[in-house]
Amino acid sequence: MARADVRKTYKLYINGQFPRSESGRTFEVLDAKGGFLANASHASRKDARDAVSAARSAFPSWSARTAYNRGQIIYRVAEVLEGRRAQFEAEIIAAEGVTAAKARQYVDAAIDRLVWYAGWADKIAQVTGGANDVAGPFFNHSTPEPSGVIAVMAPQGPLFGLVSVLAPVITTGNTCVVVASEAYPLTSITLAEVLATSDVPAGVVNILTGPQAEIGPWLASHLDVHGLDLTGVTDPDLARTLEEGAADSLKRVRRPDPTEDLLATPALDRMTAFLEIKTVWHPMGI
Repeated sequence: MARADVRKTYKLYINGQFPRSESGRTFEVLDAKGGFLANASHASRKDARDAVSAARSAFPSWSARTAYNRGQIIYRVAEVLEGRRAQFEAEIIAAEGVTAAKARQYVDAAIDRLVWYAGWADKIAQVTGGANDVAGPFFNHSTPEPSGVIAVMAPQGPLFGLVSVLAPVITTGNTCVVVASEAYPLTSITLAEVLATSDVPAGVVNILTGPQAEIGPWLASHLDVHGLDLTGVTDPDLARTLEEGAADSLKRVRRPDPTEDLLATPALDRMTAFLEIKTVWHPMGI
């Protein structure tokens, strides 16, 4: 007797849990040949607010962890991803229609990128901060601090693209709300399952699926969001709308760069984009 297919509806990832959209909406996700793959939850404005609230609640404890500990946790994500590579390769092949070799390359690149950022977790402060020479009897030290909650528009790469924008944000102590690739959302939620089982505290990463044009403006104008990464926005009009929404609360904005090669070794600017430098003066001899 033939088995019936087990159809899966991919849910959102908010505060360490996998809820359906409060609106009850879903949308169909198709494979590279136009066939049905699965249903994905269509996030609403309320879901975006819940995700921001979770990220804001998680920020104090995540940013207070030692950089070394954050690096350990990100490395653990790479370990769990390595153990589930077959599932990710199969999903990438189905979604994008690429060869098995290309899918393996993307998964390898995602794992390597996580390890790369894990190694930088306890080094970025030494590179961007330090003791400053000043005229007078003072100690003067500058040190980087995370900005807070960052809203991220993920690029189309269903795994590697997401890892490339997600890892630098949490490496430096920020928390985030990510709008997954609209064309390839399923692998993003599978990655959320990896995050949920690899010591990443609830609320540090929240992943929403649905149209950027619908979810993005609510995040851009939300007063509890402190930064906006527009890497995955390919529509210039939408990018301008989101940047205008962010201007009302003076958010840090990373603009999309069409010439950026995510497969290249990243520069440090993905980490420094959402860091703030605090300088402390202290009199000598006291």
